[in-house]
Amino acid sequence: MRKGKFLSRFSGYLFLLPYLSLFGTFLLLPVCYGLGLSFFRWEMLSLAPPRFIGFGNYMEAFRTPYFWMALGATFRFVIMIVPLVVIGALVVAAGINALPGRFQALFRAAYFFPTIISISVAGILWRWFFNTEFGLFNALSGLAGFKAPWITDVNWAMKSIVFMTLWWTLGGPMVILLAGLRQIPTQYREAAAIDGANALQRFFYITLPILRPVLLFVVVMSIIASFQVFGQTFMITRGGPELSTRVLMQYIYETAFTNYRIGFGAAMSWLLFLVIALFSFVQFRIIREG
Repeated sequence: MRKGKFLSRFSGYLFLLPYLSLFGTFLLLPVCYGLGLSFFRWEMLSLAPPRFIGFGNYMEAFRTPYFWMALGATFRFVIMIVPLVVIGALVVAAGINALPGRFQALFRAAYFFPTIISISVAGILWRWFFNTEFGLFNALSGLAGFKAPWITDVNWAMKSIVFMTLWWTLGGPMVILLAGLRQIPTQYREAAAIDGANALQRFFYITLPILRPVLLFVVVMSIIASFQVFGQTFMITRGGPELSTRVLMQYIYETAFTNYRIGFGAAMSWLLFLVIALFSFVQFRIIREG
């Protein structure tokens, strides 16, 4: 009897044990190890052993202009891409949800397909699209006598990265929002239509309030993913021109794995984590209070 009671109480933990083991080994331990590294001056090419310097790496980050340039580029990317992804995904999901059932699967697959392409393949493909001399976009716009410096001009480069990211990531949030729209009972919209509400009124006063928890999830996940942007800028622009697209993740990568300053790179990683956590908390509070 005691054995059965013991198994019933701890059987759930036994089922979680394989996941917790992998989670602790490959995520929790590296995160804690990275936090410890951030307090040491460790240059892998130097013969000197790691030296504890406390918050020295964090102070150096605040004094380094390249850190602020990379953080500024990251903020510009987030400010541009998050509203486009969220609003675009919501509009596409609402449009697909309004289609007849036989067409929904086709359009859902068409919008979701780019998300399954790896960033290396997508980056090489769009680098060719953006090429100033023989790229696809300038070949088409050249017919009208216009050619854009997509990734060679400071004013165009980040916008081009945002455009590519919108194409690559729109499908994921769209599927989530589409699932949320399908969970809304049709009786609410039908009752509002009987009362004289038009399509826009039904969307803003019925659909959006009910969809708010799903929308919150999409917004927070989009912010987290956008702050960690790396592959697009690394594959397409390499951070150029004039470091205008070198985001913080790329600067961390170059610091840790090109310049071999592991401790400094770990410190900047934790600063990025704090920024992401702060923005996620603010989003939760704003939408929750709204």
